Amino acid sequence: VVTRDDVEESLKAVFQFVKDKEQLLQDLCSQIEETKKKIAEKQRERDYWLEYKNVGSKIHAERISSLEKDIADVKYELERTEEYYSEALKVVREENQKMFDRHMKLLSEEALKNAVGYLDKNCRREIEENEWLKEEVKIYRKEEKDLKASVQLLEEENTSLVAKLIDIKLQHLR
Repeated sequence: VVTRDDVEESLKAVFQFVKDKEQLLQDLCSQIEETKKKIAEKQRERDYWLEYKNVGSKIHAERISSLEKDIADVKYELERTEEYYSEALKVVREENQKMFDRHMKLLSEEALKNAVGYLDKNCRREIEENEWLKEEVKIYRKEEKDLKASVQLLEEENTSLVAKLIDIKLQHLR
């Protein structure tokens, strides 16, 4: 038996879980922003070294290519990280929605049980009789359908027999 307190505690746990996941997402977003700042800094440094390279310095050419490679690696890692966390966020949201739906279903079932529990004996008996009557109506409708089909078959058979009888009487009259 699930009590209201159990359901409320469960919902609190779900909401805390969602809150924790959102905080994790915010932390990840701040990390992404920091990485973007690092990329911008590396880009400025790259621009400086490209200008220096164009002036004619061959000594630092390796350094420039190394920095370009670092920038490319950081961009690649950023893209991978963004994809990973967006997928993780999607999965967490789906899980949260499923858990929320399940808890709402439990709450509605609990509310129904509580509502029936507060009804007096006469109301409960009426509900039970209503369920019984619904089942009886289904049975009678099926029987009615079957009877209609058999009546139609009998009417068709009678019509054909009457037609044959009329044909036979016509033949005897001739």
